[in-house]
Amino acid sequence: MSLPGDLTRILAEADLAPEYVEDLVRAAVEEDLAGGVDVTSEATVPPDQRAAGDLVARADGVVAGLAVAEATFVSTSDEPLDIARNAADGDVVTAGTVLMTLTGPTRALLLAERTALNLLCHLSGIASATRRWADALAGTNAVVRDTRKTTPLLRPLEKYAVRCGGGENHRMSLSDAALIKDNHVVAAGGLTAAYRAVTDAFPDVSVEIEVDSVEGAEEAAAAGAQLILLDNFPAAEVAKAVQAVAGRSKLEVSGGLTIYAARAYGETGVDYLAVGSITHSAPVLDIAFDLREVR
Repeated sequence: MSLPGDLTRILAEADLAPEYVEDLVRAAVEEDLAGGVDVTSEATVPPDQRAAGDLVARADGVVAGLAVAEATFVSTSDEPLDIARNAADGDVVTAGTVLMTLTGPTRALLLAERTALNLLCHLSGIASATRRWADALAGTNAVVRDTRKTTPLLRPLEKYAVRCGGGENHRMSLSDAALIKDNHVVAAGGLTAAYRAVTDAFPDVSVEIEVDSVEGAEEAAAAGAQLILLDNFPAAEVAKAVQAVAGRSKLEVSGGLTIYAARAYGETGVDYLAVGSITHSAPVLDIAFDLREVR
């Protein structure tokens, strides 16, 4: 079953390709079935039974992935579902909040339940973790950003969840921006040589250079880098780098960051904090699916 037009619009407005989401949820449901059927539901639920079910937050947090969860439920039903959307991605929710109500064939709802929750809880966990960082940086000019430390094939969704939580995305792929790291510097024969090699080969691509010292930051700024990544810098050294670069390049700090030190880094004047843990280590937000009105 193709996704309904209103759901396709919601996904597109979230900058999520509807075709990608549809293919992903179908593959995820097929993985759960493993070529068979839902033996428990087939045995216990009459084929003509219908029910209503609520997606309910069991903890406080920021929700993300509601449209993806909805697409999962839609993909398992041979008939249109009656869907009441009570929350939107990016909303701050409290325990007990009913996020969405779906009415349709009971077997279809139960078939989609676990897959939908796996995606919704994971994405909401990322959004909630991101919001904690964004709140810690509130009042500074710094913004929390993600990295490429994402789950393979889930990057568009995980980076979308970061946006829902109030963060910004770093590059989406290896092709849309250059990040010159220490190994590239060694291979190219120096920092400035690496920068020139990239700009000669790809003049329209923005370039970020990773450095491990204030002197390296000065060299990267002099070379013309649009963005400089300060790797494993203490906050005091970040402040020195901000002064040394003096606005010639944007500055981003990464490596060993904790939320407890976030504000200290934000107050240095750095532009971004790159935090891989908001995608690769975010705990899920507890969300449940509760059936009711079985008939």
